[in-house]
Amino acid sequence: MSDTETLSTTSLHSLHRAAGARMVPFAGYDMPVQYPLGVLKEHVHTRTAAGLFDVSHMGQIRVTPKDGNMETAALALESLVPVNVLGLKPGRQRYALFTNDDGGILDDLMIANRDDHFFLVVNAACKAQDFAHLKAGIGDSCDVEMLEDRSLIALQGPFAEKVLSELCPDVVSMRFMDVRGGDLHDTDCIISRSGYTGEDGFEISVPSDKAESVVIQLLEHPDVQFIGLGARDSLRLEAGLCLYGNDIDQTTTPVEAALEWAVQKVRRNGGARAGGFPGTERILREFDEGATRRRVGLKPEGRAPIRAHTKLYADDTGQTELGEVTSGTFGPTVEGPVAMGYVPTSHAAEGTEIFAEVRGKYLPVTVTAMPFTPSSYKR
Repeated sequence: MSDTETLSTTSLHSLHRAAGARMVPFAGYDMPVQYPLGVLKEHVHTRTAAGLFDVSHMGQIRVTPKDGNMETAALALESLVPVNVLGLKPGRQRYALFTNDDGGILDDLMIANRDDHFFLVVNAACKAQDFAHLKAGIGDSCDVEMLEDRSLIALQGPFAEKVLSELCPDVVSMRFMDVRGGDLHDTDCIISRSGYTGEDGFEISVPSDKAESVVIQLLEHPDVQFIGLGARDSLRLEAGLCLYGNDIDQTTTPVEAALEWAVQKVRRNGGARAGGFPGTERILREFDEGATRRRVGLKPEGRAPIRAHTKLYADDTGQTELGEVTSGTFGPTVEGPVAMGYVPTSHAAEGTEIFAEVRGKYLPVTVTAMPFTPSSYKR
């Protein structure tokens, strides 16, 4: 049996093949990394028109309070994430983090309040672990259901609103992180105004048996192109967004990862519901005292990208190792290489010059604010 025969496939797999996609293994799935257009043009198309992504490999989970009271489910979820879930209004979505007892990040996810349940989207590689974590942590008070019969697509870019509103006019009134039900060609969908490219756009949860017909309708629009994992990675990196497993993992805390914005004040020291999540002691201590290392943006000189796991040093002699790059590529929009990685806080200030070792040479790299390209969310 070949490796590809052991991989799972999404409901859009045959459509990817028909579109000429180059398929690669990713998180246990056979996924499109690029189409005939090529990674660079797919990236530019998303920044200038509308890119369509298949993200059906990600997990979709429904959390419903057994007593019918959404406050019960919100407080249950707050026992697993350092996030203000109780304050999340119906029709709104929020970025969240599952943490472990050491303060590390088990996964990053989206939580949406769907009025009578919470709708979670988690990373593909973590979804089985996340599901078990939820069942063990809040299964007494909530029904936790993996939605195996749904697909997920993302329509991203400055023309996304125009394209989607031709099928569902109501999306025009949605703002960043709004979530609502929508009808796309007689298909009941869950539409959120969000994504992971830095562009305005939408993520659309579709019943899997209707996903292909919805996608075909979207692809018929002249402004829409299928976009693969390759461009998705350069888009999210230019946007300064973390990829779980690369930029954050079980060894990195929210403060180390520069994700303090994801922990609202109500869950921090002095807040009305401070603590109570796994890793509280370390995470809240780092909010008060700071962490010893920090995720930073990195801008190499020249045009050659520095890749993940490239070592970073304090000087061009390689005497003092600082850390390593966690993601790095060429950014087509910024027309130069971009990267992110971890360095001691002593070297985390914007403008600090450090050095990356590439094939025995120590190349200058400047610590840079993120995002590398401005986001265009409709707020």
